[in-house]
Order: sequence, then C-alpha cells, then structure tokens
Amino acid sequence: MKTRHMNESGKDRTDMQENRYAFIFDMDGVLTDNMTFHAQSWVDLFRDFGLEGMDPQRYLVETAGMKGHDVLRYFLDPDISAVEADRLTELKDFLYRVNSRSLIKPLAGLHGFLERAGNAGIRLGVGTGSGAKNTAYVLGLLEVEHLFQAVVGAHHVREGKPAPDIFLRAAELLGVEPHRCIVFEDALPGVEAASRAGMSCVAITTTNSRDAFEAFGNVIDIIDDFLHAKPSAILGRLHEPRAEKRTAIL
Repeated sequence: MKTRHMNESGKDRTDMQENRYAFIFDMDGVLTDNMTFHAQSWVDLFRDFGLEGMDPQRYLVETAGMKGHDVLRYFLDPDISAVEADRLTELKDFLYRVNSRSLIKPLAGLHGFLERAGNAGIRLGVGTGSGAKNTAYVLGLLEVEHLFQAVVGAHHVREGKPAPDIFLRAAELLGVEPHRCIVFEDALPGVEAASRAGMSCVAITTTNSRDAFEAFGNVIDIIDDFLHAKPSAILGRLHEPRAEKRTAIL
C-alpha cells in the first residue's frame, strides 16, 4: 500500500513508489577527494588548543564524516557548549574553504555517472555531514547541485553520522523506501549510518582502504572512483545473494 504525504507546496502526492530507486551520495570524499583538506584544517585548529599528537590520518580514521560538533566532542571536550562548538566549527570551515578553493575537483567519472543514473530514472540525493556553507561551496565548485533532487546536510537533522538521520531524511525527500536506496560513502561512520538506515552501501576508497570496509554487511561494492561504475550493475547487486555482492567494479 502506498503512503500519501503532503509535499512542500502543500499538494497531496504519492511519495513511496514500489518501482523507484535512489542513490544517496555523501559529499566530502565521494563527490570530490577533499577529506585531507578537512583533516588538515581540524589539525591546525586543534594545535591552537595544545592538542599534540593529532594528525590528519587519525581524524580520517576515527571521525571522518561526523558533524563538526561531534568531532569537537570526540577530540577536544565532551562537554563543549553548543555556542563554542558553533564558533570553532565555523573557524575550521573558514580555514578549509580558504585553503581548498583551487583544489576541489570532481572525483574521476562523477559527472558521467550522475548523468547516466539520472537518465535511468534513479533518484539522486546528497547526504552529508557538512553544514550549509560547506555544502553550497562544494556543490557549487563541482557544478552538480542541479543533478540532485534532495540535498541534506548536518544542519537539517538532530543527529549526525553514524546515526541514520541524514540518510533517512534524504530518502524521505526523494520518495524512496530505505531498502531501495544505495548510499555512496568513503567514511566508516557513514557506512554505519547507512546500515542503521537499512540501506546498502557502495564504499569509496578515497579515505579508507578496501580492507576497512570488509566488516560491514551492507557494503555491496567497493570502488576507487566512478570512471567504470555502471548504475545498472550497482542496482543489480541489490538483488544478488549477499556473498556475491563484494565484487568491486574495476
């Protein structure tokens, strides 16, 4: 039975269609290989607070994909106030934008993959732990925002990754049931968030090695970029026995 909802204009519509699929993309490390820029900005910020031993790789392994507030609670102060967390996150994001403006490039094959998926009728969304400014900044530089039917960031939900809120909200906006959504993620908290949302996941190796994703039962493929990825082949993996889903697209 289909569930009827009101859309943003107030018109009644059928949201969840049985024959509809969606691809939901994390942004940083998936649409663009920029996670090291984020990591270095956090390291620079933390050094001002005397936090020694912090390095970009530790951030990437332990907290990549989390909301800024959660990163600060994890590394700096579990009791940090919301006001102070907002201030420090904005400072870190400013450092990131200043240092990366000329370096943000689409991951290889991205535009062609998005166009093929869209032409196949697959709904496309973004589910990112970044805030409003960084999301607009990256999607604008990549010139891809018009290809997505939904964009959900950290500012749209209460709990960030590894909670499932971001991906569930994206699925809701796209009008697709979670089990018919495939998430594209580079970060371990993001893969966990997809699992908790009831979604399969294609892992991207920009941030973590292939071995790092092997423990996740919802990972149906592991790819390095989008150059040879085929939307139809990825959709086909949803219906394969779980043991057959781990063959990477080469």
